Amino acid sequence: MKIKEILERNPVIPAIKDERTFREALNCHNEIVFIIMSNIIDIKKICDSLKERGKIVFIHVDMIDGLNSTSNGVDYIINNVKPDGILTTKSNVVSHAYKNNIKVIQRFFVLDTFSYEKTLQNIKENKVIAVEIMPGLMPKIIKKISSQIYQPVITGGLVSEKEDIINALNAGALSVSTTNIKLWDI
Repeated sequence: MKIKEILERNPVIPAIKDERTFREALNCHNEIVFIIMSNIIDIKKICDSLKERGKIVFIHVDMIDGLNSTSNGVDYIINNVKPDGILTTKSNVVSHAYKNNIKVIQRFFVLDTFSYEKTLQNIKENKVIAVEIMPGLMPKIIKKISSQIYQPVITGGLVSEKEDIINALNAGALSVSTTNIKLWDI
């Protein structure tokens, strides 16, 4: 999987948070989807259905109700659900996934100068295939981060208009994740 090429072909990534966004994602043209909210009971069915439609599926392991994002929780997702990769905010999960040859996109919330500096440090130390910078309405920060790292940058969070996507892409993000179905076809 060459994530940079996938992201370049998919400037918008559907983010599944409920039954409605799941149904819409099944029929959207986008190759890659993020499952950002689910539960331990439904996650396998959701992942399998998306993969049957040819989707590349990344699961946000920190947000699966009934599962904690410890090594055992990640192993359960990897061995039983079998996504193409995972999303996480946690460096210990990145480390465990890397040791188990699982593709990881790490999410970072940049809220102030300290979190910005910590984000850069973590990106440089962790072995991830891409990073997601949140919230997605910070073109200046997206540009600064994307110019200092080699991993592809995705952004998301608070994205509500086409202009938000255009600004993020112009700032250096390769893709923008959003739960807003109306923006998936941009």
